[in-house]
Amino acid sequence: MELEERVADLERRMAALEGAGRDRDEAAPAVSESDFWALEGLKAQLAKHNAADGGVLYTGAVRLPTGERYDWQTGQFTDVLLDGDWSEAADSFAALGHPVRLRLLREILGGRRTAADLAALDELGTTGQIYHHLRQLSGAGWLHTTARGRYAVPADRVVPLLVFVAAARP
Repeated sequence: MELEERVADLERRMAALEGAGRDRDEAAPAVSESDFWALEGLKAQLAKHNAADGGVLYTGAVRLPTGERYDWQTGQFTDVLLDGDWSEAADSFAALGHPVRLRLLREILGGRRTAADLAALDELGTTGQIYHHLRQLSGAGWLHTTARGRYAVPADRVVPLLVFVAAARP
């Protein structure tokens, strides 16, 4: 067995063991050989494009509590990511780096869309502070305003936002 296959097998076994100890509601789905279809598809695309250094793919099919659906994917070659200017991402990361802003995004995805709806929530601060956070999120592209002062996460940012949240969890 090649080293890559052995590592993948160990990762699958570890994920299954970690999932077995969780509560039933939090249990991770069982991992099988077919669960790496996205990874295998990425590898095929990388081979097709002679991308020897690899690449990154993230994708999602999301239905929000409001009923909105988002199907989205994107990928980058490793060399493009490593050679790029990472400082360009600083404002986007900084906007997500505050607990109140993350709460605002979660509430907006959940259906609370106006500043008045958000101001009615506990522990978010004054109306002025909420507007400050909304401006920071809007300036970084994580929010935009729609008709009648309603806030929304742009469609092309819903899945990336959830990817960031998932990646940041231990």
